[in-house]
Amino acid sequence: MTAPIPATPVLDAIEVTTTPEAVGRSPGQLMWLRFKRDRTGVAAALIVIFFLLVAILAPVISLVYGKDPYTLYGQDNPGLLNDFGYPILPNGGVSSEYWFGIEPGLGRDVFMQLVYGIRTSLLIAVAATIITVTIGIVVGIVSGYAGGKIDYFVGRAIDTVLSIPAVLFTIAFMPVVENLFVSPDQETPIWLRAVTLIVVLSAFLWAGLARLLRGQVLSLREREFVEAARVTGASPARIVFKELLPNLWTPILIQSTLMLPALVTAEAALSFLGVGMIEPVPDWGRMFLRGTEVYQDDITYLVFPGVALLIFVIAFNLLGDSIRDAFDPKIKR
Repeated sequence: MTAPIPATPVLDAIEVTTTPEAVGRSPGQLMWLRFKRDRTGVAAALIVIFFLLVAILAPVISLVYGKDPYTLYGQDNPGLLNDFGYPILPNGGVSSEYWFGIEPGLGRDVFMQLVYGIRTSLLIAVAATIITVTIGIVVGIVSGYAGGKIDYFVGRAIDTVLSIPAVLFTIAFMPVVENLFVSPDQETPIWLRAVTLIVVLSAFLWAGLARLLRGQVLSLREREFVEAARVTGASPARIVFKELLPNLWTPILIQSTLMLPALVTAEAALSFLGVGMIEPVPDWGRMFLRGTEVYQDDITYLVFPGVALLIFVIAFNLLGDSIRDAFDPKIKR
């Protein structure tokens, strides 16, 4: 009688890939199947979807709630703020009428400030993410596939961008833009601030993705399927779009899910430093700034945006990890 064959990683992999539920499924279906099994990833996805829906439906929430983020309720309605501008009711004025209380000083509704602050941060972060990913894909693929002098100069450009202190450059760059496009006797348009933030954030984050994709393309362009396409006379554009790009969607998707929360926190940080969005646009960063000024007398005003941003960033990072594990099950946490 022969001895039983010991289990090996190869045999385990074969067993996993030949289970009945995996037979006949595409790679995308297998990824979705693995993702659904990850309870942490599913919970993180639900939280992310909730935040996205809140941002999209902010006007509807305002209509149902009966308040907006701009009206000075504390100043218009007596009995809400004391002589020093702080809420009279405990816990920052939290009540059935003002769910998260009212803002010290101006007296705006904190709940609506938070809801519309999500909308502001996500709009800027999503726009910057799309631009950043697009630039990173183009630069990374062109550099890796072309090689030679193009790869050399693009690589030096990437190194230069990565070496620039982004926060200091942004703080110095924002006033320059305002002086170029806005006269001293005029207020800075809100759209100009938003566009400038998107451009500046995109200008510093594309280099990391481009370097990652460049390394992937350098490895893929020597593979047999690329050589076979080149031998059959396929054009460079066809090779890039039909052979290389489909094999790059995994790192692109993973980096995008990790980039978006980083951009949200970056936008909030710039607003906290005074170079982000300006009044009267609701913004998480300015809520943090105001919270640090009044936390000794009203800690509640600082708690709500802090907890919201913490939950959002953690959920998005966990979602990115789950997507990565679903695409590549060989990665162990």
